[in-house]
Amino acid sequence: TGQLTESGGGSVQVGGSLRLACAAPGYIRGSYCMGWFRQTSGKEREGVATIYSYDGTITYYAEAVKSRFTVSQEANTLYLQMNDLKPEDTAMYYCAAGPKTMRADGRLCPGDEQPFRYWGQGTQVTVSS
Repeated sequence: TGQLTESGGGSVQVGGSLRLACAAPGYIRGSYCMGWFRQTSGKEREGVATIYSYDGTITYYAEAVKSRFTVSQEANTLYLQMNDLKPEDTAMYYCAAGPKTMRADGRLCPGDEQPFRYWGQGTQVTVSS
């Protein structure tokens, strides 16, 4: 942890938007998977979205965030644009990176934690009704 630095979390009302950013160190470039995960108290951390850093291919979205969240990257910064936020989006959001991983079923940069070696400290997102 600590090699990635998240920012942009905060408190918003239902339907609002936030944009998270994750600054990655220079050595994380090229053939890396990068992603956003989130965790609420008492639950396991879950994948939100992942991207293949080499060419910016978006490789995973959790069903719960499809059409509302957009992952993107610019240089060494990973972003997560979150629109139409819901109370169930309330969580600590983590940025992660790891070496390129492709599963036997062809999934590149899957949405589970196993490929991700580097983690940020997290940024809190709270959505209130």
